[in-house]
Amino acid sequence: MSTQQVIDASTAIPTDPPPPPVSVSSRLGSAFAMFRNKKSIAGLVILGFFLLVAIFAPWLAPYPATQINAKARLQPPSTLNWLGTTHLGEDVFSQIIWGTRGVMVVGILATVIAITIAVVVGVVSGYTTGWKSESLSALANVFLVIPGLPLIIIVASLFEDPPLWVIATVLGLTGWAWGARVLRAQTMSLRNRDFVLAAKANGEPLHRIIAVEMLPNLLGLIAASVVGTMTAAVIGLTTLSFIGVIPVSNYNWGTILNWASAQGAFRQNQWWWYVPPGLCIAAIGVALSLLNFGIDEYINPRLRSAGERARALKKRGMDVNDPLTQVRSITPSGKSD
Repeated sequence: MSTQQVIDASTAIPTDPPPPPVSVSSRLGSAFAMFRNKKSIAGLVILGFFLLVAIFAPWLAPYPATQINAKARLQPPSTLNWLGTTHLGEDVFSQIIWGTRGVMVVGILATVIAITIAVVVGVVSGYTTGWKSESLSALANVFLVIPGLPLIIIVASLFEDPPLWVIATVLGLTGWAWGARVLRAQTMSLRNRDFVLAAKANGEPLHRIIAVEMLPNLLGLIAASVVGTMTAAVIGLTTLSFIGVIPVSNYNWGTILNWASAQGAFRQNQWWWYVPPGLCIAAIGVALSLLNFGIDEYINPRLRSAGERARALKKRGMDVNDPLTQVRSITPSGKSD
């Protein structure tokens, strides 16, 4: 071996090994990292509980929702009727369990419809330019100002007994515009990023750029839109049921409140008839709010850094709200106290 080859070999710059490939599980873990904080976990647990109640309603309800017991009318809670009975002797606990199914079906179905339309319209209108973008943006603006409640009342009046999927469809069709506007604005800020321009330069098709490059960066906003849309759907269903737009045959928590109001349960202080469904509606609202807070903490860098700092201080046994900061003094010998 010559001297020149030895010098070249000794002075060669070592190259770093290629980074290991990212596994699918790590990608999914980073994508759903917004659900790892305590607020999101608590919201998911509450929603999961109501979802299980809706699925297993036939096995959890002790009686059918419309079973009448003339000998047990307006009875307070007891061992036979855990949440009392109605003016017809119907079991309130069974009605709440069966009503959970209606609330969850409408909430989930309306959310799926609204989010699907919002993602398609928002991302496509934000990525494309020209008449396609302007047309989709104008469509979102039109649906943004359509009043949802009067439209649902008109549609419900066309049916003698409107099924739940019709109500969910109307709620979904009137609830996607706001999410589409937010996704469009975020997509417009992403379409000129380096990774998107590189994908376009490589000749990637439109559907792959949107699905692979865009959507992973929009998961936080999509999750926040899911929470907001489901909240609006649940509140819309219970409100329509309470005011009597939806027939009482479609049992949900708003229907129970409608019967309680019509029979004077509020005036006669028959609390077991109206308090439990009201608490269920409040619990759904709390669960969705906790999810929203957790997602917002993940999306907002300031909230995320503040949350990480608070958790780190708690692990060290320090008070998060303490205005004083612990200062380590340095002794003359150079060692910290």
